Amino acid sequence: MTVEQAKQQVFCGEPITKEQALALVEVPLDELTKAADEIRMHFCGNGFDICTIINAKSGKCSENCKFCAQSAHYHTPSEEYPLLCPEKITEQAVYNAERGVLRYSLVTSGRRLSEDEVDAECDCIRAVKQNTDIAVCISNGLLDEASYRKLREAGATRVHNNLETSRRYFSSVCTTHSYDEKINAIRAAQRAGLSVCSGGIVGMGETMEDRIDMVLELRALGVRSIPVNLLNPIPGTPYENLKPLTNDDLCRIVAVFRFLIPDASIRLAGGRGLLPDQGRACFRSGANAAISGDMLTTSGITIQNDLRMLDELGYIPQRCHDC
Repeated sequence: MTVEQAKQQVFCGEPITKEQALALVEVPLDELTKAADEIRMHFCGNGFDICTIINAKSGKCSENCKFCAQSAHYHTPSEEYPLLCPEKITEQAVYNAERGVLRYSLVTSGRRLSEDEVDAECDCIRAVKQNTDIAVCISNGLLDEASYRKLREAGATRVHNNLETSRRYFSSVCTTHSYDEKINAIRAAQRAGLSVCSGGIVGMGETMEDRIDMVLELRALGVRSIPVNLLNPIPGTPYENLKPLTNDDLCRIVAVFRFLIPDASIRLAGGRGLLPDQGRACFRSGANAAISGDMLTTSGITIQNDLRMLDELGYIPQRCHDC
């Protein structure tokens, strides 16, 4: 199958198979990225979904994810503090909304929030919604359906919960919770009426087949917002000595992802600042969304710089996939 044949198959609404996706990995990069950008334009137009995150609760996480600076299992310089107050979270939400950000995510460390913390976060969400029209997302670990319903009723519309990698490779990344626990939490959020944002991290030693398997899992789950994080090797974590992927590597990854889920928001997330062009080439290779501003424990790219780049590329900030 040629790239052109694969593109026409996608245009006709016939999903790309795993075998076809693996074949696309071998084609010339320029040919692949050009076709992926055409698919993006066909299904999504020039809308670009831009969001920011706040580290709403930091450090001393019980989980042993090998990439994470906030894990209590590793010696890193990450900050530690409990759930922030509504005033602090709202202040940052207002700042972001005034600069044109469309979504704002409350991210908390730990396996999951306690019931009291869920109630406190509901207060934070209500405060944000009273002061802005920004869409509120949440990233709170392995919550159950009842907790997700509370958070939705408070005003949250989307849950973030990364699969991180494939089922095969997951136990090489984390052993304190399972792949199925991740999937169960995603399904619980969906049953509670929340949309889901889920993707992974590339550059942790996984194969291209692992990355494709992860996206096929997300496709089966009906996920249409897919963060792609480039591993930022944090000193003190088990991955501190891994070499980051190149710009071309990431362009190829997002292009293949676009073929697999043609109507998705493929969102460049953590590690984008490691790229020499801050993601510009990827935004012409199938990616059409981004997390702007600082990440959880690392510096990001300013909202102003991102909006300038999007304007230069012809994108229009737009909240995609309704909520």
